[in-house]
Amino acid sequence: MSNPNETLQYELALSLVPKIGPAVFRGILAYAGSAENFLKITKGKAEKIPRIGKQIVAIRNEFESNLKFADQILNDCLRKNIKIVTFSSSDFPERLKNIEDFPLALFVKGNASLNPSRTIGIVGTRNCTEYGRSVTKKVIEDLVPYQPTIISGLAYGIDIEAHRAALQYDLPTIGVLGSAVDNIYPSLHKNTANEMMGKGGLMSEYKPGSKMHSSNFPQRNRIIAGLSDALIVVEAAIKGGALITAEIAYGYNKEIFAIPGNLQSPLSEGCNNLISKMKASIFTGVENIEEALSWSKENPQESRFNREKIWLTLPEDEQAVLKILKEKGEIEIDQLSLLTNLSNSILSSKLLNLEFEGLIKVLPGKRYSLVH
Repeated sequence: MSNPNETLQYELALSLVPKIGPAVFRGILAYAGSAENFLKITKGKAEKIPRIGKQIVAIRNEFESNLKFADQILNDCLRKNIKIVTFSSSDFPERLKNIEDFPLALFVKGNASLNPSRTIGIVGTRNCTEYGRSVTKKVIEDLVPYQPTIISGLAYGIDIEAHRAALQYDLPTIGVLGSAVDNIYPSLHKNTANEMMGKGGLMSEYKPGSKMHSSNFPQRNRIIAGLSDALIVVEAAIKGGALITAEIAYGYNKEIFAIPGNLQSPLSEGCNNLISKMKASIFTGVENIEEALSWSKENPQESRFNREKIWLTLPEDEQAVLKILKEKGEIEIDQLSLLTNLSNSILSSKLLNLEFEGLIKVLPGKRYSLVH
């Protein structure tokens, strides 16, 4: 049995190789079985890994040279009480495994569950109005019966209002940073960040001690989008980080809602534009979320338990469908048909039954996923 710390060290070292992105990283783990095995398999076998080819020698050399650096990072994180979560970690966010550009490693502070039953992302302008602040607070207050984890970016404006409201109403909240978790930005929000540790926490893909770059912030928006079952844009100008997050979430087939605003307010222009272009649904209340995500106001843990009880009573082929959806996250019907060996007509009937049972939901592009 492999040492968990050693496994973590090898995966972290592999993630530090500049030439390795998410697709190559996933391919290496799939073909080699582990990051450590990647150094042991033959050159010929390694070259067959998609997108590796003749770069194998350079990639392996950089990988080996990074092992010592990875060990230093592990010790630094241990000293600073920072948890490292890599792709193979049992608590790596399942929601992020389903996006193509997933982060290779995450650095986490606090006690947040990275796989909560329900999540809502809330984003908006840094220069929010009193209307934006009051709406953010009201939305989170109304979400309390559903007990979601609130995801945002700890930035000025709507982000920090969302975190503070979540704390006020005792909902878990996760701040996804564009800086390292040991370098909270903006520093003005350190007190709120510290409060979040007891009911959520902070997350970043940037290792402790990393220098902060302006490009980090749009980059981190994909994590906010990926973690969110639904994204709510409260206030946004026609350009800005909130709209970048909304565009990414749209590409991920997430449920997106925009809060309409004054037609004469520049800070509502982005939200109104999302609605008019049908990239977001108009948000009029939390019942919109309830309907889109098939949520109920019962305790999410009880809801999951009830769904699992129903699961056990289903025919084997329907259980097989659910198992595939649990493993894959989101999947197209044609792919599902191949994996289950069911014709599209029979599969469609099975999927309809599972939807009626409240176990799955239909996504744009004939895609399906489990109800969280």
